[in-house]
Amino acid sequence: MKKSITRVLKANASLLLFVSLMLVFRSAVADWNDVPTGSMKPTIVEGDRILINKMAYDLKLPFTQYSLIKFSDPLPNDIIIFESKVAEKRLVKRVIGVPGDTVSMHKNQLFINQDTANYQLITENANFTLSEESIGGNRHLIRTSVMPGHNNPYPLESFKPVTIPEGYYLVMGDNRDNSADSRAIGLIPRAEIIGRSSTVVFSLDYENYLLPRAERFLKSI
Repeated sequence: MKKSITRVLKANASLLLFVSLMLVFRSAVADWNDVPTGSMKPTIVEGDRILINKMAYDLKLPFTQYSLIKFSDPLPNDIIIFESKVAEKRLVKRVIGVPGDTVSMHKNQLFINQDTANYQLITENANFTLSEESIGGNRHLIRTSVMPGHNNPYPLESFKPVTIPEGYYLVMGDNRDNSADSRAIGLIPRAEIIGRSSTVVFSLDYENYLLPRAERFLKSI
């Protein structure tokens, strides 16, 4: 029996080595993540597969969250992937506040330190509003029920100032009225962060028989 196992291992040594290296690569260097919800609309939509740069912030011991070498820290506007212990699942959100920042929100309008976010209407209809949020030199699109600054029935449209302690981050989804983010699960520990994403690898349309969305392949986010 042992000889048979040995022969099988020797005969498939190259394949086993390839599989092992691939698993290590996906664990510590880069991987992709399926996005099943619309909490990051319009930046990321349901069915997108985003590339995770797992070495964006740290070199980690494969198959763990233990950091061997720290390269950098997340910056405001980074899209990060993290394993949330509170939510008990992997989440994708945008960094809004970093350690030392004081952040608040009133009627979906952000205030970070001495900066007040500005909003430019892109489009609106009966269901939602798309606008460009600009604060601290960072710009991105957000989706809300109404323009920020106006009355909104969403219960988490406002929160009082919070100063972010060392080792934590405040994150939010771009789909502000439909995102379980730091307003619901609290600040994100640095140790939970897996990596950063800036590219959609490919995308499947959940509402159209999983057909590929060619226009979203290799799309920057």
